[in-house]
Amino acid sequence: MIERGGGSLIFTSSFVGYTAGMPGVAAYAAAKAGLVGLTKALAVEFGAQGVRVNALLPGGTDTPMAREMIDTEEGWAFVAGMHALKRISTPEEIAGSALFLASDASGFTTGTALLADGGVSVSKT
Repeated sequence: MIERGGGSLIFTSSFVGYTAGMPGVAAYAAAKAGLVGLTKALAVEFGAQGVRVNALLPGGTDTPMAREMIDTEEGWAFVAGMHALKRISTPEEIAGSALFLASDASGFTTGTALLADGGVSVSKT
């Protein structure tokens, strides 16, 4: 990237370990929170060389991993209800946020943790 004059590096983190804790996923939360710290450090280290570094923090997303973790309709309803939007995202919705971070539209965005979490980090209902 540096040889080409810069670019955009995007880590996929999570709201888990950043804005919320959940039982049974301590190692996952620690790893995802660590990515946010790495994002900030690399953004400072390589920003002057044209490399932007950001982390994308999805909320509940309908993926094979999520389907393994939540295997009942009641479970899906519970997780959807945790989000302010009261639903689970599609992978395509998360890809749209990644596209923003990769594009020139975010040309002055670096070192951030972008929550694309459907409001799960702010919802208390």
